[in-house]
Amino acid sequence: MSTIEEFREEVRAWLAAGPLPRTEPGTERPWGEGSDSVAVFHDLPHEEEQALLDRMRSWQRTKHDAGYGAIDWPVELGGRGLPASYDAAFREEELAYDTGSHELVAVTLGLVAPTLRELASDELRDLLVGPMLRGELLACQLFSEPSAGSDLANVSTRATREGDEWVVNGQKVWTSGAQFADWGELIVRTDPDAPKHRGLTAFMVPLDAEGIEVRPLRQMTGGTSFNEVFLDDVRIPDRYRIGEVGDGWRVALTTLGFERGNSAEQGRVGGDWRRAVDLCRHTGAIEDPHVRQLLAEAVIAWRLGEVANARDERDHARGGAPGVIGSVRKLQWVHRMASVSDVARAALGPRLAVDDGQWGTWAWTQQLLGVPGYRIAGGSDEIQKNIIGERLLGLPPEPREARDQPWRTSSR
Repeated sequence: MSTIEEFREEVRAWLAAGPLPRTEPGTERPWGEGSDSVAVFHDLPHEEEQALLDRMRSWQRTKHDAGYGAIDWPVELGGRGLPASYDAAFREEELAYDTGSHELVAVTLGLVAPTLRELASDELRDLLVGPMLRGELLACQLFSEPSAGSDLANVSTRATREGDEWVVNGQKVWTSGAQFADWGELIVRTDPDAPKHRGLTAFMVPLDAEGIEVRPLRQMTGGTSFNEVFLDDVRIPDRYRIGEVGDGWRVALTTLGFERGNSAEQGRVGGDWRRAVDLCRHTGAIEDPHVRQLLAEAVIAWRLGEVANARDERDHARGGAPGVIGSVRKLQWVHRMASVSDVARAALGPRLAVDDGQWGTWAWTQQLLGVPGYRIAGGSDEIQKNIIGERLLGLPPEPREARDQPWRTSSR
Protein backbone atom coordinates (compact mmCIF):
# COMPACT_ATOMS: atom_id res chain seq x y z
CA MET A 1 0.00 0.00 0.00
CA SER A 2 1.33 3.44 -0.94
CA THR A 3 1.82 6.12 1.69
CA ILE A 4 -0.90 8.71 2.01
CA GLU A 5 1.32 11.36 0.40
CA GLU A 6 2.01 9.05 -2.55
CA PHE A 7 -1.73 8.47 -2.77
CA ARG A 8 -2.35 12.23 -2.81
CA GLU A 9 0.08 12.64 -5.70
CA GLU A 10 -1.71 9.85 -7.56
CA VAL A 11 -5.07 11.56 -6.96
CA ARG A 12 -3.82 15.00 -8.01
CA ALA A 13 -2.50 13.64 -11.30
CA TRP A 14 -5.74 11.75 -11.98
CA LEU A 15 -7.96 14.75 -11.21
CA ALA A 16 -5.80 17.09 -13.29
CA ALA A 17 -6.17 14.79 -16.30
CA GLY A 18 -9.94 14.50 -15.83
CA PRO A 19 -12.91 16.41 -17.25
CA LEU A 20 -13.85 18.63 -14.30
CA PRO A 21 -13.12 22.38 -14.24
CA ARG A 22 -10.87 23.51 -11.43
CA THR A 23 -12.40 25.92 -8.90
CA GLU A 24 -9.40 26.72 -6.71
CA PRO A 25 -11.28 27.18 -3.41
CA GLY A 26 -9.84 29.85 -1.18
CA THR A 27 -8.49 32.01 -4.01
CA GLU A 28 -10.09 35.36 -4.70
CA ARG A 29 -11.92 35.74 -8.00
CA PRO A 30 -13.01 38.99 -9.61
CA TRP A 31 -16.26 40.30 -8.15
CA GLY A 32 -19.17 39.82 -10.52
CA GLU A 33 -17.81 36.81 -12.42
CA GLY A 34 -19.54 33.45 -12.57
CA SER A 35 -22.55 32.41 -10.55
CA ASP A 36 -23.42 34.39 -7.42
CA SER A 37 -25.56 31.59 -6.01
CA VAL A 38 -25.17 30.84 -2.31
CA ALA A 39 -28.37 28.78 -2.15
CA VAL A 40 -28.70 26.26 0.65
CA PHE A 41 -31.50 24.38 -1.15
CA HIS A 42 -31.78 24.02 -4.91
CA ASP A 43 -34.01 26.45 -6.77
CA LEU A 44 -33.62 25.06 -10.27
CA PRO A 45 -36.13 24.17 -12.97
CA HIS A 46 -36.80 20.42 -12.99
CA GLU A 47 -34.83 19.83 -16.18
CA GLU A 48 -31.76 21.71 -14.90
CA GLU A 49 -31.83 19.87 -11.59
CA GLN A 50 -32.10 16.56 -13.43
CA ALA A 51 -29.13 17.57 -15.59
CA LEU A 52 -27.11 18.40 -12.46
CA LEU A 53 -27.89 14.98 -10.99
CA ASP A 54 -27.00 13.25 -14.26
CA ARG A 55 -23.64 15.05 -14.26
CA MET A 56 -22.96 14.03 -10.67
CA ARG A 57 -23.95 10.42 -11.35
CA SER A 58 -21.60 10.36 -14.30
CA TRP A 59 -18.76 11.70 -12.15
CA GLN A 60 -19.45 9.10 -9.46
CA ARG A 61 -19.32 6.37 -12.11
CA THR A 62 -16.01 7.78 -13.41
CA LYS A 63 -14.57 7.79 -9.90
CA HIS A 64 -15.76 4.28 -9.17
CA ASP A 65 -14.31 2.88 -12.40
CA ALA A 66 -10.97 4.46 -11.48
CA GLY A 67 -11.01 3.05 -7.94
CA TYR A 68 -11.92 6.29 -6.14
CA GLY A 69 -15.67 5.85 -5.69
CA ALA A 70 -15.59 3.88 -2.42
CA ILE A 71 -12.01 4.14 -1.21
CA ASP A 72 -12.54 2.97 2.37
CA TRP A 73 -15.21 0.36 1.60
CA PRO A 74 -14.41 -3.39 1.69
CA VAL A 75 -13.09 -4.80 -1.55
CA GLU A 76 -15.86 -7.41 -1.67
CA LEU A 77 -18.45 -4.59 -1.77
CA GLY A 78 -16.75 -2.73 -4.59
CA GLY A 79 -14.41 -0.61 -2.50
CA ARG A 80 -10.66 -0.30 -2.37
CA GLY A 81 -10.17 -1.43 1.22
CA LEU A 82 -7.97 1.52 2.18
CA PRO A 83 -8.06 3.34 5.54
CA ALA A 84 -10.58 6.17 5.96
CA SER A 85 -7.73 8.69 5.98
CA TYR A 86 -7.17 7.92 2.28
CA ASP A 87 -10.81 8.64 1.50
CA ALA A 88 -10.53 11.93 3.42
CA ALA A 89 -7.41 12.82 1.44
CA PHE A 90 -9.21 12.20 -1.85
CA ARG A 91 -12.18 14.35 -0.83
CA GLU A 92 -9.84 17.14 0.18
CA GLU A 93 -8.14 17.11 -3.23
CA GLU A 94 -11.49 16.82 -5.00
CA LEU A 95 -12.66 20.08 -3.40
CA ALA A 96 -10.47 21.92 -5.89
CA TYR A 97 -12.83 20.85 -8.70
CA ASP A 98 -16.41 21.63 -9.62
CA THR A 99 -18.15 18.33 -8.92
CA GLY A 100 -21.59 19.82 -8.29
CA SER A 101 -23.63 19.41 -5.12
CA HIS A 102 -27.00 17.78 -4.44
CA GLU A 103 -28.46 16.37 -1.24
CA LEU A 104 -29.83 13.26 -2.97
CA VAL A 105 -26.36 12.12 -3.99
CA ALA A 106 -25.09 12.83 -0.47
CA VAL A 107 -27.98 10.85 1.07
CA THR A 108 -27.40 7.91 -1.27
CA LEU A 109 -23.66 7.59 -0.79
CA GLY A 110 -23.29 8.88 2.76
CA LEU A 111 -26.43 7.55 4.48
CA VAL A 112 -28.39 4.85 2.68
CA ALA A 113 -25.54 2.85 1.15
CA PRO A 114 -23.59 2.67 4.46
CA THR A 115 -26.77 1.61 6.28
CA LEU A 116 -27.27 -1.22 3.81
CA ARG A 117 -23.62 -2.18 4.18
CA GLU A 118 -24.07 -2.52 7.93
CA LEU A 119 -27.54 -4.04 8.25
CA ALA A 120 -28.97 -5.40 4.99
CA SER A 121 -29.03 -9.02 3.89
CA ASP A 122 -26.43 -10.18 1.39
CA GLU A 123 -29.15 -10.37 -1.27
CA LEU A 124 -30.28 -6.78 -0.72
CA ARG A 125 -26.70 -5.48 -0.58
CA ASP A 126 -25.88 -7.25 -3.83
CA LEU A 127 -28.98 -5.75 -5.46
CA LEU A 128 -28.48 -2.11 -4.43
CA VAL A 129 -25.10 -1.19 -2.96
CA GLY A 130 -22.98 -1.73 -6.06
CA PRO A 131 -25.26 0.34 -8.33
CA MET A 132 -25.38 3.09 -5.69
CA LEU A 133 -21.60 3.26 -5.47
CA ARG A 134 -21.43 3.43 -9.27
CA GLY A 135 -23.95 6.29 -9.41
CA GLU A 136 -26.54 4.16 -11.19
CA LEU A 137 -29.16 4.33 -8.40
CA LEU A 138 -30.14 7.20 -6.10
CA ALA A 139 -32.06 6.74 -2.86
CA CYS A 140 -33.94 9.03 -0.48
CA GLN A 141 -35.07 8.68 3.14
CA LEU A 142 -38.75 7.96 3.72
CA PHE A 143 -38.70 8.74 7.44
CA SER A 144 -40.64 11.84 8.57
CA GLU A 145 -44.43 12.11 8.61
CA PRO A 146 -46.88 14.89 9.45
CA SER A 147 -47.06 13.56 13.04
CA ALA A 148 -43.56 12.07 13.23
CA GLY A 149 -40.81 14.58 12.64
CA SER A 150 -38.44 15.04 15.55
CA ASP A 151 -40.41 12.29 17.32
CA LEU A 152 -39.58 9.86 14.53
CA ALA A 153 -40.60 6.78 16.51
CA ASN A 154 -44.22 7.97 16.27
CA VAL A 155 -44.53 7.00 12.58
CA SER A 156 -47.99 5.76 11.67
CA THR A 157 -47.43 4.51 8.11
CA ARG A 158 -48.52 0.88 8.40
CA ALA A 159 -47.22 -2.30 6.82
CA THR A 160 -49.22 -5.53 7.02
CA ARG A 161 -47.70 -8.83 6.03
CA GLU A 162 -49.35 -10.96 3.35
CA GLY A 163 -47.23 -14.03 2.69
CA ASP A 164 -43.87 -12.96 1.27
CA GLU A 165 -45.03 -9.38 0.76
CA TRP A 166 -45.89 -6.37 2.92
CA VAL A 167 -48.74 -4.01 2.05
CA VAL A 168 -47.94 -0.42 3.00
CA ASN A 169 -50.31 2.52 3.49
CA GLY A 170 -49.47 5.98 4.75
CA GLN A 171 -47.76 9.28 4.06
CA LYS A 172 -44.20 10.59 4.32
CA VAL A 173 -43.18 14.24 4.16
CA TRP A 174 -40.11 16.52 3.92
CA THR A 175 -38.48 13.88 1.72
CA SER A 176 -35.45 15.45 0.03
CA GLY A 177 -34.99 14.50 -3.61
CA ALA A 178 -37.82 11.98 -3.80
CA GLN A 179 -38.91 13.26 -7.22
CA PHE A 180 -35.52 12.16 -8.63
CA ALA A 181 -34.86 9.06 -6.49
CA ASP A 182 -34.96 5.47 -7.72
CA TRP A 183 -35.39 3.90 -4.26
CA GLY A 184 -36.35 4.97 -0.76
CA GLU A 185 -35.31 3.77 2.68
CA LEU A 186 -38.67 3.37 4.38
CA ILE A 187 -39.52 3.17 8.10
CA VAL A 188 -43.01 1.81 8.82
CA ARG A 189 -45.03 0.47 11.73
CA THR A 190 -45.55 -3.29 11.62
CA ASP A 191 -46.78 -3.84 15.20
CA PRO A 192 -49.10 -1.15 16.60
CA ASP A 193 -49.44 -3.09 19.87
CA ALA A 194 -45.72 -2.88 20.66
CA PRO A 195 -44.12 0.22 22.24
CA LYS A 196 -43.48 2.78 19.54
CA HIS A 197 -39.71 2.22 19.35
CA ARG A 198 -40.12 -1.56 19.09
CA GLY A 199 -42.93 -1.84 16.54
CA LEU A 200 -41.05 -0.47 13.53
CA THR A 201 -39.50 -2.21 10.52
CA ALA A 202 -37.30 -0.86 7.72
CA PHE A 203 -37.51 -1.61 4.00
CA MET A 204 -36.07 -0.47 0.72
CA VAL A 205 -38.83 0.37 -1.75
CA PRO A 206 -38.56 1.20 -5.48
CA LEU A 207 -40.23 4.56 -6.03
CA ASP A 208 -41.75 3.46 -9.31
CA ALA A 209 -43.80 0.82 -7.47
CA GLU A 210 -47.54 0.89 -8.04
CA GLY A 211 -49.34 2.98 -5.41
CA ILE A 212 -46.56 5.52 -4.78
CA GLU A 213 -47.22 9.18 -5.54
CA VAL A 214 -44.57 11.89 -5.07
CA ARG A 215 -45.73 15.51 -4.73
CA PRO A 216 -43.06 18.25 -4.60
CA LEU A 217 -43.51 20.92 -1.92
CA ARG A 218 -42.76 24.55 -2.76
CA GLN A 219 -40.46 26.12 -0.14
CA MET A 220 -40.14 29.76 0.83
CA THR A 221 -36.83 29.81 -1.10
CA GLY A 222 -38.81 29.07 -4.28
CA GLY A 223 -37.40 25.59 -4.82
CA THR A 224 -38.94 22.14 -4.37
CA SER A 225 -36.19 20.16 -2.68
CA PHE A 226 -38.74 18.55 -0.35
CA ASN A 227 -41.65 16.31 -1.20
CA GLU A 228 -44.58 14.49 0.32
CA VAL A 229 -44.89 10.84 -0.62
CA PHE A 230 -48.15 8.90 -0.49
CA LEU A 231 -48.19 5.10 -0.28
CA ASP A 232 -51.49 3.45 -1.19
CA ASP A 233 -51.50 -0.37 -0.95
CA VAL A 234 -47.86 -0.49 -2.00
CA ARG A 235 -46.58 -4.08 -2.08
CA ILE A 236 -42.99 -4.65 -0.96
CA PRO A 237 -41.32 -8.08 -1.12
CA ASP A 238 -39.99 -9.26 2.23
CA ARG A 239 -36.54 -9.64 0.66
CA TYR A 240 -36.37 -5.83 0.56
CA ARG A 241 -36.52 -5.68 4.38
CA ILE A 242 -33.53 -4.18 6.20
CA GLY A 243 -32.79 -6.05 9.43
CA GLU A 244 -35.29 -8.00 11.46
CA VAL A 245 -39.01 -7.35 11.76
CA GLY A 246 -39.49 -4.88 14.63
CA ASP A 247 -35.87 -3.67 14.45
CA GLY A 248 -36.59 -0.59 12.35
CA TRP A 249 -35.63 1.83 15.09
CA ARG A 250 -32.05 0.52 15.06
CA VAL A 251 -31.97 0.92 11.28
CA ALA A 252 -33.26 4.50 11.56
CA LEU A 253 -30.69 5.38 14.24
CA THR A 254 -27.92 3.93 12.09
CA THR A 255 -28.91 6.13 9.15
CA LEU A 256 -29.34 9.20 11.37
CA GLY A 257 -25.92 8.56 12.89
CA PHE A 258 -24.36 8.64 9.43
CA GLU A 259 -26.37 11.80 8.65
CA ARG A 260 -25.13 13.71 11.70
CA GLY A 261 -21.63 12.37 11.25
CA ASN A 262 -21.55 13.66 7.66
CA SER A 263 -22.71 17.21 8.49
CA ALA A 264 -19.12 18.45 8.57
CA GLU A 265 -18.79 17.48 4.91
CA GLN A 266 -21.46 19.94 3.76
CA GLY A 267 -18.93 22.68 3.05
CA ARG A 268 -20.42 23.47 -0.37
CA VAL A 269 -23.90 24.21 0.96
CA GLY A 270 -24.61 27.95 0.97
CA GLY A 271 -21.99 30.67 1.24
CA ASP A 272 -18.86 30.22 3.33
CA TRP A 273 -16.76 32.78 5.17
CA ARG A 274 -14.74 33.58 2.04
CA ARG A 275 -17.87 34.63 0.17
CA ALA A 276 -18.87 36.70 3.19
CA VAL A 277 -15.50 38.49 3.19
CA ASP A 278 -15.82 39.24 -0.53
CA LEU A 279 -19.31 40.61 0.04
CA CYS A 280 -18.15 42.93 2.81
CA ARG A 281 -15.21 44.18 0.79
CA HIS A 282 -17.19 44.95 -2.34
CA THR A 283 -20.10 46.60 -0.55
CA GLY A 284 -17.85 48.65 1.75
CA ALA A 285 -19.48 47.09 4.81
CA ILE A 286 -16.10 45.88 5.99
CA GLU A 287 -15.48 49.40 7.30
CA ASP A 288 -18.35 48.99 9.76
CA PRO A 289 -17.05 47.81 13.19
CA HIS A 290 -20.24 45.86 13.85
CA VAL A 291 -19.97 44.00 10.54
CA ARG A 292 -16.28 43.29 11.17
CA GLN A 293 -17.17 41.75 14.52
CA LEU A 294 -19.79 39.52 12.91
CA LEU A 295 -17.31 38.60 10.20
CA ALA A 296 -14.68 37.67 12.79
CA GLU A 297 -17.18 35.43 14.56
CA ALA A 298 -18.03 33.72 11.28
CA VAL A 299 -14.36 33.12 10.39
CA ILE A 300 -13.66 31.72 13.86
CA ALA A 301 -16.65 29.38 13.61
CA TRP A 302 -15.46 28.03 10.25
CA ARG A 303 -11.88 27.62 11.45
CA LEU A 304 -13.08 25.70 14.48
CA GLY A 305 -15.14 23.56 12.13
CA GLU A 306 -12.01 22.69 10.16
CA VAL A 307 -10.25 21.67 13.38
CA ALA A 308 -13.23 19.53 14.43
CA ASN A 309 -13.40 17.93 11.00
CA ALA A 310 -9.70 17.03 11.14
CA ARG A 311 -10.20 15.50 14.58
CA ASP A 312 -13.19 13.48 13.38
CA GLU A 313 -11.31 12.21 10.34
CA ARG A 314 -8.48 11.08 12.64
CA ASP A 315 -10.94 9.23 14.87
CA HIS A 316 -12.67 7.71 11.83
CA ALA A 317 -9.32 6.51 10.49
CA ARG A 318 -8.81 4.71 13.81
CA GLY A 319 -12.12 2.92 13.43
CA GLY A 320 -14.32 5.19 15.53
CA ALA A 321 -18.02 5.69 14.73
CA PRO A 322 -19.64 9.15 14.74
CA GLY A 323 -21.90 8.42 17.72
CA VAL A 324 -23.19 11.29 19.82
CA ILE A 325 -20.44 13.63 18.56
CA GLY A 326 -22.39 13.76 15.31
CA SER A 327 -25.06 15.79 17.13
CA VAL A 328 -22.40 18.24 18.29
CA ARG A 329 -21.06 18.61 14.76
CA LYS A 330 -24.53 19.13 13.34
CA LEU A 331 -25.18 22.04 15.75
CA GLN A 332 -21.76 23.51 14.94
CA TRP A 333 -22.41 23.28 11.22
CA VAL A 334 -25.77 25.06 11.46
CA HIS A 335 -24.15 27.73 13.65
CA ARG A 336 -21.46 28.30 11.01
CA MET A 337 -24.06 28.79 8.27
CA ALA A 338 -26.12 31.09 10.50
CA SER A 339 -23.05 33.20 11.31
CA VAL A 340 -22.49 33.83 7.58
CA SER A 341 -26.17 34.76 7.22
CA ASP A 342 -25.72 37.31 10.03
CA VAL A 343 -22.85 38.90 8.11
CA ALA A 344 -24.85 39.08 4.87
CA ARG A 345 -27.87 40.57 6.62
CA ALA A 346 -25.77 43.28 8.27
CA ALA A 347 -23.73 44.00 5.13
CA LEU A 348 -26.65 44.29 2.73
CA GLY A 349 -29.49 45.66 4.82
CA PRO A 350 -32.38 46.85 2.58
CA ARG A 351 -30.70 45.46 -0.53
CA LEU A 352 -31.92 42.03 0.53
CA ALA A 353 -35.52 43.17 0.08
CA VAL A 354 -35.56 43.84 -3.68
CA ASP A 355 -33.87 42.16 -6.62
CA ASP A 356 -32.38 45.09 -8.53
CA GLY A 357 -30.21 42.89 -10.72
CA GLN A 358 -26.97 43.68 -8.90
CA TRP A 359 -24.60 40.69 -8.77
CA GLY A 360 -23.95 39.21 -5.34
CA THR A 361 -26.69 40.98 -3.36
CA TRP A 362 -30.20 39.58 -3.81
CA ALA A 363 -28.70 36.11 -4.20
CA TRP A 364 -28.01 36.06 -0.45
CA THR A 365 -31.75 35.77 0.25
CA GLN A 366 -31.40 32.10 -0.70
CA GLN A 367 -28.86 31.66 2.09
CA LEU A 368 -30.91 33.51 4.70
CA LEU A 369 -34.15 31.73 3.86
CA GLY A 370 -32.53 28.31 3.52
CA VAL A 371 -30.38 28.07 6.65
CA PRO A 372 -33.31 27.81 9.11
CA GLY A 373 -34.33 24.60 7.35
CA TYR A 374 -31.20 22.89 8.60
CA ARG A 375 -32.16 23.70 12.17
CA ILE A 376 -34.85 21.06 11.59
CA ALA A 377 -33.41 18.70 8.97
CA GLY A 378 -31.73 15.62 10.39
CA GLY A 379 -33.24 16.25 13.82
CA SER A 380 -34.05 19.68 15.22
CA ASP A 381 -31.63 21.71 17.33
CA GLU A 382 -33.68 20.82 20.40
CA ILE A 383 -33.41 17.10 19.69
CA GLN A 384 -29.65 17.38 19.18
CA LYS A 385 -29.28 19.19 22.49
CA ASN A 386 -31.29 16.50 24.27
CA ILE A 387 -29.04 13.83 22.76
CA ILE A 388 -25.91 15.71 23.79
CA GLY A 389 -27.21 16.36 27.29
CA GLU A 390 -28.27 12.78 27.94
CA ARG A 391 -25.65 10.73 26.09
CA LEU A 392 -22.58 12.94 26.23
CA LEU A 393 -23.00 14.99 29.41
CA GLY A 394 -24.91 12.39 31.41
CA LEU A 395 -27.75 14.74 32.36
CA PRO A 396 -31.12 13.33 33.51
CA PRO A 397 -33.25 12.24 30.55
CA GLU A 398 -36.40 14.00 29.43
CA PRO A 399 -39.63 12.45 30.83
CA ARG A 400 -40.91 9.77 28.47
CA GLU A 401 -43.99 8.35 30.12
CA ALA A 402 -45.28 6.63 26.98
CA ARG A 403 -42.02 4.88 26.04
CA ASP A 404 -43.13 1.42 27.26
CA GLN A 405 -46.82 1.73 26.38
CA PRO A 406 -48.29 0.17 23.24
CA TRP A 407 -48.12 2.64 20.35
CA ARG A 408 -51.79 2.09 19.59
CA THR A 409 -52.77 3.73 22.92
CA SER A 410 -49.85 6.11 23.52
CA SER A 411 -50.24 7.82 20.13
CA ARG A 412 -53.78 9.03 20.84
